[in-house]
Amino acid sequence: MLLQTAAVASTGHSLQGSVAEWIWLVPVLPLIGFLINGWLSLRAVGHVGPADPSGEEHGHGHTDDAHHDAHDDGHQATRHPSASIVSVVGPTVLILAFLLAVAIFAALAAAQPDAPFVKQLFTWMVAGDFRVDAAFQVDQLSMVMVLVITGVGALIHVFSVGYMRDDPGYPRYFAYLNLFVFFMLVLVLGASYPVLFVGWEGVGLCSYLLIGFWFTDKVNADAGKKAFVVNRIGDFGFLIAMFLLFANLGTLDFSGVNAAAPALGAGSALVTVICLLLFLGCAGKSAQIPLYVWLPDAMAGPTPVSALIHAATMVTAGVYLVARSAALFSMAPAASLTVALVGGLTALFAATIGLKQWDIKKVLAYSTVSQLGYMFVGVGVGAYAAGIFHLVTHAFFKALLFLGSGSVIYAMHQAYHHTGSHEDAQDMRNMGGLKQFMPVTFVLMWIATLAIAGIPPFAGFFSKDEILGAVFARTHGSTLADAQWFGIPGSAVLYAVWVFGLAAALLTAIYMTRMMLYTFHGPNRSGEREREHLHEAPWIMTGPLVALGVLSAVGGWLNLPAFFPAGPIQALHHWLEPVSGDAALQVTHGAEAHMTATTEYTLVGIAVAIAVAGIAIAFARLKPAALVPKAEAPEAEGFERVLEHKYYVDEIYDRIVVRPIESGSRGILWRGLDAGIIDGLFVNGSAYLARGFGWLGARLQTGRTGTYAWVLVIGVIAVLSAFSLR
Repeated sequence: MLLQTAAVASTGHSLQGSVAEWIWLVPVLPLIGFLINGWLSLRAVGHVGPADPSGEEHGHGHTDDAHHDAHDDGHQATRHPSASIVSVVGPTVLILAFLLAVAIFAALAAAQPDAPFVKQLFTWMVAGDFRVDAAFQVDQLSMVMVLVITGVGALIHVFSVGYMRDDPGYPRYFAYLNLFVFFMLVLVLGASYPVLFVGWEGVGLCSYLLIGFWFTDKVNADAGKKAFVVNRIGDFGFLIAMFLLFANLGTLDFSGVNAAAPALGAGSALVTVICLLLFLGCAGKSAQIPLYVWLPDAMAGPTPVSALIHAATMVTAGVYLVARSAALFSMAPAASLTVALVGGLTALFAATIGLKQWDIKKVLAYSTVSQLGYMFVGVGVGAYAAGIFHLVTHAFFKALLFLGSGSVIYAMHQAYHHTGSHEDAQDMRNMGGLKQFMPVTFVLMWIATLAIAGIPPFAGFFSKDEILGAVFARTHGSTLADAQWFGIPGSAVLYAVWVFGLAAALLTAIYMTRMMLYTFHGPNRSGEREREHLHEAPWIMTGPLVALGVLSAVGGWLNLPAFFPAGPIQALHHWLEPVSGDAALQVTHGAEAHMTATTEYTLVGIAVAIAVAGIAIAFARLKPAALVPKAEAPEAEGFERVLEHKYYVDEIYDRIVVRPIESGSRGILWRGLDAGIIDGLFVNGSAYLARGFGWLGARLQTGRTGTYAWVLVIGVIAVLSAFSLR
């Protein structure tokens, strides 16, 4: 059996013989869900008929885009015949995986081991000195990630039961969703870079499948392909980094790499290049400049998919990789400064774009890009626990925001369906005043908005403040401050990153408040007839929102700072110390980064003042009552137009990258090499040559005896002449 439970790498480990031995079952459960739901999907496709709605990909299913309205054709949606089974299997496997993860987490907390527990399943690859085992690693970092993935993922699966219930591709959707979670769990549990890379590529595949779920529309299919192609750029860097690690250290296991890392030399060109290549992979997977362009287009998929990608799975993989590779990044201050600077620039850049987006999901998409920038700032400056802390709190409030927007879109679609309208159900200009129709969603989304804006005591305040404080604390007395970044002192780079973070925080408060004002406040712009059909989503969808609302409100208590002694101080920081504590101390010369109480209170005051100011500016300057529906809205002008078109980055990429590659491929590779040389010269040329010889032979074979006699005579005369005339 592949999933044998025989070998344990850590003989005598305190977790040996405990429930941690069953860690392999955590990813296998969603894999089982994928196999069952995938079989149900394929079985339905094999028996298409009038009673089987899966014969059409999405003719009657609920979708996000107004052009995909579930009932555009006027027919009543028919549920998939296997919908009941899928509705049980899809979420249940995630719930079971979460419960098992909680049990393993409890065992890990009780044992408190300093070394990871590695569960070897089987030998995967052996080639000379190169050996890779299929093995899972249980440690403090991997279990935090597993709890987030399975916990938030389970809530998203439950929400999906209501949101996607009428989609004809219902089993296929849950099959993809389960597979997505399986690969993400492989990614965070893998005990080596190659096993992690399997999960890394797997989530890339699943993102392609889910973003392009409604693939019969070219826009959706193109969005899936865009995500897949852009991620391949980053994956190339990840692969080269693995080659360099094995060539120089002889191992790719995390434990082996961490132990042998000092041999690379602190601050050496080699370790810097390895870390930069790893970060290239992170920039693709976690949507950082310049590879962020795929993530906003990922909104083409169903809204629960957006929640899963943005909150609990794929985009957090890059942050996890840097934290997992903390031993390497702590030795490469120039690379770490690059990570922090790119993160800060991305946070600010994406926040500016979010100011002028009208699609409610696009606002949240650029918000995710921006918040990922904060996470990279945290792990980039060596505050690995702070970066993971923001990853966790972001999973709570961003899942709530996306699922809340899904409830809004669901309600808008239902209203437009009843009136036969084809207006855009995702454009905020067609919303307004929804708080009176959806009061529960209204309250919960405001909780998430205050959390992401950084208002205390909500979750985002604590994690964002810790990142900003960590940056400021490392502007002196750290390897980063002592280093140079292209001749610029590291301390100057860190001060710039801190300013970028504050500016992004201000813009975040503004654009998130703008989203809430235009969606829930002011007069309703959906239409007089549509207004009668607006209502709260079913409880199968609202229930997960309530759970995420509680987590968004109190999630910051996982890592309370010393100035807020309402519970365990720095609990998550101490929990992660066995994994990243030594690396973090190496960045700060062996001592904890320290600030005076006055400085810390000042920084907190600045951060809170900026968040409050952003919300106040939005309330003061934005007038929902003056907004008109999308169909009546004038075109944006000036810089607002630039922001609405996202700085025309996609157009620039298309002009300087996509079109030259496309024309070069068509002119040189296709017409020149493929059609010209291979087909024209070799294939068709050899055919023409053979045909020519055949034609010549046919001319010589006339079938007339007299002709053959004359040819024979002429040949004899020619031969005799050749010998006699020498």
